Amino acid sequence: MNGVIVINKPKEFTSFDVVAVVRKALHTKKVGHCGTLDPNATGVLPILVGNATKAQDIIPNHDKTYIASFKFGLVSDTLDIWGEVTERKKSEVTETKLREAMKDFVGDIMQTPPMYSAVQKDGVRLYELARKGIEVERTARKITIYSLKLTDFDEKTQSGTFLVSCSKGTYIRQLISDIASSLSQPAVMTDLVRTSACGFDINNALELDDFKSLAQNGEIESRLMSVSNLFSDYKELTVSQKQSIRFYNGNPLDIERTALRDTEHENGEIFRVKDVDNAFLGLGIVDKDKGVLKVYKHFSK
Repeated sequence: MNGVIVINKPKEFTSFDVVAVVRKALHTKKVGHCGTLDPNATGVLPILVGNATKAQDIIPNHDKTYIASFKFGLVSDTLDIWGEVTERKKSEVTETKLREAMKDFVGDIMQTPPMYSAVQKDGVRLYELARKGIEVERTARKITIYSLKLTDFDEKTQSGTFLVSCSKGTYIRQLISDIASSLSQPAVMTDLVRTSACGFDINNALELDDFKSLAQNGEIESRLMSVSNLFSDYKELTVSQKQSIRFYNGNPLDIERTALRDTEHENGEIFRVKDVDNAFLGLGIVDKDKGVLKVYKHFSK
């Protein structure tokens, strides 16, 4: 069994917990996931099954969208409401000031990962140090906030919700904290729902209980999506039966003997390669110097 299943991760499950459920239900060890979600976050968690796990490190689209709720006036060790709230302050942020502050957090920005994160420092996860009460210096990293919208804000309760579209490596907890700091206030995240990840939308996500029922009844294959969906950013190339055999065996294809001969393509450009029956064979990469399409990654074996 090979492909992608999108799960709507429930609260109080780690991403690995979901992987463990899928492994048990499908009786296979070859299961992975794209994009870790915190235990108290919910939403889109793409699960890779079988040879789809080979895609884990080469997926081109890691962009994500979130619905994130927050509250000003609280200080938490984890930057969210599920950590230890260490301080409460009076906050009087107005919607006007908040909207103005948000403008500085759209586009390419630098973000320092929170201590409670999976980022490694000298081979040790930051959260492992944080649990021991150790705080270390972290290096800020460039991230991209494609859009940041305030969907609601209650000045009386100092609570609201953001809709965030962002790049890989963005910590929404930290984003909320940084926006609050720019207003000289603390804030914590109070809820987080990931609505899309790696090109998959929450409307296509299965509830975990529904997944287990389908798996138990032997009906889960109908919900498996092709591995090629992970590479929808790449153009598609259909090859002949003979060429598909060459590609399957790891041999390069003469570009002049493929449909690429009549199209514009760049050196190093990657294509999704399919056979005449629309079966996904893998990824090919253009080598203009040799005039061939080389095998970049197999997904038919």
